[in-house]
Amino acid sequence: MPSHLRIEPVKVDDYRYRVPVGTVPGMHTDGILFSNPKLLESVSGDSSLEQLANVATLPGIVGQALAMPDIHFGYGFPVGGVAAFDLTEGIVSPGGIGYDINCGVRLIRTSLFADDVQPHLGALVKSLFRNIPSGVGSHGKVRLETQGVDEVLRGGARWAVAKGYGWEKDTQTQEEGGCLESANPSFVSSHAKERGMKQLGTLGAGNHFIEVQRVDRIPFEDGARSLGLKTDQVVVMLHTGSRGLGHQVGTDYIARMDESLRARGEKLIDRQLSSAPVESEEGKEYLAAMAAAANFAWANRQIITHWVRIAFQEALGRKAEEMDMSVIYDLSHNMAKVEEHVVDGRKVKVLVHRKGSTRAFPGQTVLIPGDMGTASYVLSGLPSSMERSFGSACHGAGRLLSRSAASRKFRYNEVKDSLLRRGIVVESASRDGITEEAPGAYKDVEEVVSVTEGGGLARPVARLLPLGVVKG
Repeated sequence: MPSHLRIEPVKVDDYRYRVPVGTVPGMHTDGILFSNPKLLESVSGDSSLEQLANVATLPGIVGQALAMPDIHFGYGFPVGGVAAFDLTEGIVSPGGIGYDINCGVRLIRTSLFADDVQPHLGALVKSLFRNIPSGVGSHGKVRLETQGVDEVLRGGARWAVAKGYGWEKDTQTQEEGGCLESANPSFVSSHAKERGMKQLGTLGAGNHFIEVQRVDRIPFEDGARSLGLKTDQVVVMLHTGSRGLGHQVGTDYIARMDESLRARGEKLIDRQLSSAPVESEEGKEYLAAMAAAANFAWANRQIITHWVRIAFQEALGRKAEEMDMSVIYDLSHNMAKVEEHVVDGRKVKVLVHRKGSTRAFPGQTVLIPGDMGTASYVLSGLPSSMERSFGSACHGAGRLLSRSAASRKFRYNEVKDSLLRRGIVVESASRDGITEEAPGAYKDVEEVVSVTEGGGLARPVARLLPLGVVKG
């Protein structure tokens, strides 16, 4: 665990700060944080900058260790961390990916406008809550045997569509088409599969949500037009991942890598950065298991999309096709991928870890959720992101308070009443789902988006405001 070292980063420009080599022993490169003075204050009391410096000590790191403007303390890497590693001399670290493998955000458009939905909003949110199980340990409507789990782990969203949970065109607007071909279910433990058998099509808890939103304003008309977005249009954003299956994959391989490191007598600056060489048997098997968990997450979001459409049909009395409920994009967090990037003037293939961060390749849709009481954003990746961040951007507003601190500070009734006074209808599987995720528990998403644009990572396309929210 980090030692709560007080780190004062050095300003590079208006949107970047450097954590220089030597901040902690063994750094191979600098850490770079995308931030501004206001956001920088939010990390002064935690150890996320020390975690960023620790990432720079890992073998085979290429370029700099990076952190996005939504940075906060995590397991191993800070949440919002990005790092690339050489394929022959580098490592893969589950702590650089996260327990919720392929936690991600999906945006679904409709042909409806706010006035069309407002009279039905209460019924719609209740229907979403009823159709899509949420909360810790929730069980979905799709039950699988072991063989069925393996099929999901191989096929991802494509499996779900083939089973009738969606439209053929849905996979065309998902990162990787909703399926990583490198997945191998044989490297996923039976315990992980057991945890996933009953959880397909469930939202889970924590910061996972389904949110009915309206397009508030459009800063980039051409970008919005290409996505079929108009002012005051209703869209649906959902955020969830690989549930207990992905968590168990992380748990299993962290334990295995810990054991291997002990056997070799290797010591890390932070044991949460447990890792294995990319080319090792452990490294290859973890990446195949990670890909399988990622496919489970895509299948999960695809099945939830099916039930979102059902809920709209129930509440509004119209078919989903008539309401043009198409997937705009599905964006992944918490992944490691082999990609080609230009480093020091030459093209190299590297393994890019994104922990609580997303791809932001030029022109790619980037989805940034705020929280249940503030704005979310659709952005478009900028060409400069490739040289500045390995084509990466932030994944949300980023926590300002831990869940326990938020629960101590906020009261369930006060948060829910405050949202209702603003016309935001909320359904939650637990009181903690409201207090832990209260708007005040998160950074200012406007500041985060400002740094994301100013830092050359992605530009805003549309701002979205919440109408109704389902929380775990």
